[in-house]
Amino acid sequence: MSTPSPSTRDRDRLAHTRALLFDLDGVLTPTAEVHMRAWATLFTSYLSEHAPDAAPYTDADYFDHVDGKPRYDGVRSMLASRGITLPEGEPSDSPDADTVCGLGNRKNSVFAAELAENGVEPYPGSVAFLDAAIARGYAVAVVSSSRNAVPVLTAAGLLDRFTVVVDGEVAARDGLAGKPAPDTYFDGARLLGFPASQSVVVEDAQSGVQAGRAGDFGLVIGVDRGVGADTLLDNGADFVVTDLGELVGDLPAAVNEDSSSADGLGATDGSPVAARLADGTTSTSTSSTAPEHS
Repeated sequence: MSTPSPSTRDRDRLAHTRALLFDLDGVLTPTAEVHMRAWATLFTSYLSEHAPDAAPYTDADYFDHVDGKPRYDGVRSMLASRGITLPEGEPSDSPDADTVCGLGNRKNSVFAAELAENGVEPYPGSVAFLDAAIARGYAVAVVSSSRNAVPVLTAAGLLDRFTVVVDGEVAARDGLAGKPAPDTYFDGARLLGFPASQSVVVEDAQSGVQAGRAGDFGLVIGVDRGVGADTLLDNGADFVVTDLGELVGDLPAAVNEDSSSADGLGATDGSPVAARLADGTTSTSTSSTAPEHS
């Protein structure tokens, strides 16, 4: 099908939001392709050695079982699709361990090696949209399942644009459920100081748009990098583009200040919250107003 453009209603909703919450891999950077290759390397070898009678790993498995999920959830989901159960293990497991965590760490070693060797360039259209949004007054954050978000943002030269990064490290530390649950997106919006209703989720993964819809965010934008526009729309995207640069002209000249009901950074129940900042450290802040979502 042809990719649907934003409707007048969608443009109006974009104009009345205050925060943009970007997934990273496949939205800002083409690292989804690196992840795909790393997962393929892992599971092609593992299935061949340990389950030779099982169906071989394919790109469809990536989109169906792995894409957008926290690493260990992806391992668990993919193995379950072949009727395989492994011990959970510990995050400190060696990459050679035949545990869920061991396989996840093995995949991460492959990913890290390729990133170190080849680096990464962000999508030009995504950078154009991001910079235009910042210039018009939008608050922006990265919300990624990856534990590699800060190294990827650094390699891509994008880290200085974000003061809030909610990634796999933050989710594990704070006990946040991963996508397709909306918890990490709630946290990103809260840390920026805006409710979900005034925040936009920008995603390329099925599990990511599911998270945006489950959280009832103000708008869910799908970016089709291969999963398919139909799949993104069916799972929660309001509309789909193939390049975020297409949306620069749909941004308002300035954000609607009157649409904001929150100000400042922090949890709105008075409790401390922490965000990974641009230098990789964390900052804790409090606020006194009540959150839209707990």
